[in-house]
Amino acid sequence: MSEFDLVVIGSGPAGEKGAAQAAFFGKKVAVIERGPLGGTVANTGTLPSKTLRETALFLSGFQKRELYGVDVDLKRDLTVKDLLFRERAVRDSERARVATNFDSHRITLLRGDARFVDANTVVVMGSDGQEQTLTAAVFLIATGSSPNRPAPYPFEEERIYDSDELVEMQELPKSLVVVGAGVIGCEYACMFAALGIQVSLLERHDSLLPFLDAEIQKVLTEEIQRLGVDLRFSTCVTSVKVNGGVKLELDSGDALEVDAVLVAAGRIGNTQAMGLEAAGVKVDAKGRVLVNDHFQTSAAHIYAAGDVIGSPALASTSMEQSRIAMCHAFDRRFKERLAAILPYGIYTIPEVSMAGETEASLQEKKIPYVAGRTPFSRNARGEIIGEKSGLLKLLFRVPDLHLVGVHVIGEQASELVHVGLTAMLMNATADLFVETCFNFPTLSEAYKYATYDALRQRAEGALGPAIASKTTAT
Repeated sequence: MSEFDLVVIGSGPAGEKGAAQAAFFGKKVAVIERGPLGGTVANTGTLPSKTLRETALFLSGFQKRELYGVDVDLKRDLTVKDLLFRERAVRDSERARVATNFDSHRITLLRGDARFVDANTVVVMGSDGQEQTLTAAVFLIATGSSPNRPAPYPFEEERIYDSDELVEMQELPKSLVVVGAGVIGCEYACMFAALGIQVSLLERHDSLLPFLDAEIQKVLTEEIQRLGVDLRFSTCVTSVKVNGGVKLELDSGDALEVDAVLVAAGRIGNTQAMGLEAAGVKVDAKGRVLVNDHFQTSAAHIYAAGDVIGSPALASTSMEQSRIAMCHAFDRRFKERLAAILPYGIYTIPEVSMAGETEASLQEKKIPYVAGRTPFSRNARGEIIGEKSGLLKLLFRVPDLHLVGVHVIGEQASELVHVGLTAMLMNATADLFVETCFNFPTLSEAYKYATYDALRQRAEGALGPAIASKTTAT
């Protein structure tokens, strides 16, 4: 039996950062991992999917089409090997980075399946059938999540994929149905459409990504359709037949026959067969661990962080959750809470990112506001790179003009949003962007002109539900 101050189950972003935080405090830490290091983020989720997106854009020449008056369309058949070469390099590099981080913090890494036998004891079953027993004062559950696999999809068939399986696809389909227009579904639909693959995106609700600001949502919907995606709302699949290809019967009475299907129907917590009942840890119907504001479970010395606790289920928030949890567990005041405002990045084509309030949320709260916008097509850097659909939208509270929401669609959206995010965390007003001198030409300069647009609209009395922008070059 081995004794530790902390035992972490899972080596994804939450597990890695939680373990490193505790080791930084001088604690004796062990991490248990049954699969490749880095969890879903490194191996089947965030990094692989984003690498595949960049690969698809590069190999297809998508972003440079018609920009320089030359034909850079893809003229050869892409293979899975072409797409996955860079993805595998990134994956291997990330696994090595995690291993190096564990070594540098003197963290013990154990391979195998973890199971609680009581509230302070975990048994690790190795692939060789050997068991090792660990005890600890504190535990961190960071086992992540797995794709939900609903009926009627026969996932045992090689043409039916969940989002974790897609990176193992052996050949590119000529046609693809993506079921579910959430973040994962939208990202993969855009990626395959950029490669010239015929894509249908089915969504049972009447819109995609309802948490987005309505104006950004509208632009994204139009851009996805411009990619050639057959986007169908209020549509459900009633039956699936696999025979050479895949035939989907829809509740509308239509049928689709395609080469492959990706089902992106949400995710469930990886908590099965962990013996959580023996430890007194409660989970919900989707296997997600229930936690309080300190990320403590129903057993006070057992914490949980990351996708296994559910929303927002982002790699960025997972890291911060586990750091906060370990600071609480070991009574350190180093980090006590998540930032008040969190950014969201969606790697569709075009990219989308947001932080803070939307127009709908401000209207619901009855907060007066003014919206300022500037399209990237009127930005010098945007013109250089051929960014036609990009847009920066800022929401300012009235009358004090504090920035309360930032929404970006277009090139580098997930990077640009941090300018506005930092401003909001510092409680900045419109004066910040008026007074700031931005590099020229840059997309960041759009913050100044979106602010000028908001000031102009405020002067014209365009408050509340903002009127259509008439951006002027102030």
